[in-house]
Order: sequence, then C-alpha cells, then structure tokens
Amino acid sequence: MPRKSDGWSFDWDGHRKTTKNELFALIIHENSSTTLEGLLSLRWESGFLIMDLLEVAPHNLGHENKRYDYVAGCLVAFACSGSFLSGGDYFGFLSFTSKTKLMPYYQKKYGATPSFGQRMYIDPMAGRNLIQKYL
Repeated sequence: MPRKSDGWSFDWDGHRKTTKNELFALIIHENSSTTLEGLLSLRWESGFLIMDLLEVAPHNLGHENKRYDYVAGCLVAFACSGSFLSGGDYFGFLSFTSKTKLMPYYQKKYGATPSFGQRMYIDPMAGRNLIQKYL
C-alpha cells in the first residue's frame, strides 16, 4: 500500500492497519507489471455506505501529462454500485465528507448533494448516472 513518502496524499498503509474499512484499488495490468491508478476506502455504518478516502495516483493528477483521465470518477461510480447492496432505508445512497473547497466540485462533477457541515451524499439517481458514465 502506498504511503505519503511515495508521493501520495494519504498514508494508505497506515489507514489499512488502523481501520476495518474495505480498500479497493483501480489497477492496470500492462505486460508483466501492475500499476496502481487509484485507491478507495469504504465502510458501512448504520445502513449507509460511507466513502472515507479516495485518492488518485500521483501520476494521474493535473491536467497535463497524466496517464489516465476519469480514475476518480471510476472509483466514485464503483462506490455508488456498492451502495445498492444495502436493502435498508439508505439503498443506493453514498455518503462522504468533503473538504469545504471541493464541495462545489463534487456537486457539479458527481451530482453530490450537501447534507450538513462538510457531509455530502450521492443519491440513487445520481449514483446510477455515474455508474452508467464511468463503469
């Protein structure tokens, strides 16, 4: 698992060791090597699927010279697909906490809705749209 010292923003190895979250990786198999393109951390709480962390690999950041577009979109859409596994009141809802400055971006890019404070959610309709677009 990558660490901050590898150029990532989060210490994924530490996160893996200190939480019971499920971690998912978007990887590309090329020739005989495997390249990590992004990571996602999910947990279930009271029937809600919560996206705790999402990060795109350093080589996929920015507008120029990145290896792949849509890595974050694919990871968010994957999380949305998992949200449909709940049969309860929150069927199809994905919840997450955003950095304040990114809230408008998540609203525009992924159809997220502000809830309270920095908490946001993606409802089932927006989630289905993301699944169709990215997966």
